[in-house]
Amino acid sequence: MASEEASGSPRRSRREPEGRVPRQDKYSVLLPTYNERENLPLIVWLLVKSFSESGISYEIIIIDDGSPDGTRDVAEQLEKIYGSDKILLRPREKKLGLGTAYIHGMKHATGNYIIIMDADLSHHPKFIPEFIRKQKEGNFDIVSGTRYKGNGGVYGWDLKRKIISRGANFITQILLRPGASDLTGSFRLYRKEVLQKLIEKCVSKGYVFQMEMIVRARQLNYTIGEVPISFVDRVYGESKLGGNEIVSFLKGLLTLFATT
Repeated sequence: MASEEASGSPRRSRREPEGRVPRQDKYSVLLPTYNERENLPLIVWLLVKSFSESGISYEIIIIDDGSPDGTRDVAEQLEKIYGSDKILLRPREKKLGLGTAYIHGMKHATGNYIIIMDADLSHHPKFIPEFIRKQKEGNFDIVSGTRYKGNGGVYGWDLKRKIISRGANFITQILLRPGASDLTGSFRLYRKEVLQKLIEKCVSKGYVFQMEMIVRARQLNYTIGEVPISFVDRVYGESKLGGNEIVSFLKGLLTLFATT
């Protein structure tokens, strides 16, 4: 993979034409939600706090897929509290998949960078300034949070869940050699145009989707930086990982191995 971290050769920065004042970067956070009524106010508060303290231009786009627990009502209240310029609720009628949620969110995003993360408090916004610094340092197309490098780690999982995650990542590394240490994570920063191109190329659904995004990035020679993160299991609600998702992951992995 053509990555500064891997090759040691930095990419040239994209420069504005002479005489033109560079615009300030803006970061659009895409938050797909389903039954996150308890978690949503907390993650939004943490995001607003992190961005405000760092002086970063931002917006938070909530894509709720018809949650029956009242998540949409909570999002509407947050929109009123923080303002519709900072919190944008863009709901859908039902669950239609993660990839289409990102596509839906990007249609409304005004930022030139996109941040994707879980709304269940597994991903702490305190790492976002580190993502941004990493991207600027290496002019990366993608910055991915990693649980399996440096001081990254996982907290709150039982042994079974840890074995499943580690095993999935290990098998993926052997079969696909993707050039990144954490394939199944979903805490990332993308250039907007890069995310758009990757989603066009991806065909997977469910938990394989995040993995395919990195594999396709390698194929298209996009550069990837990594930031160690602490992943903390959700406090409220139930995990959406079940037996069906594990089977789908294995099928998707074999499909990627055969087609990439």
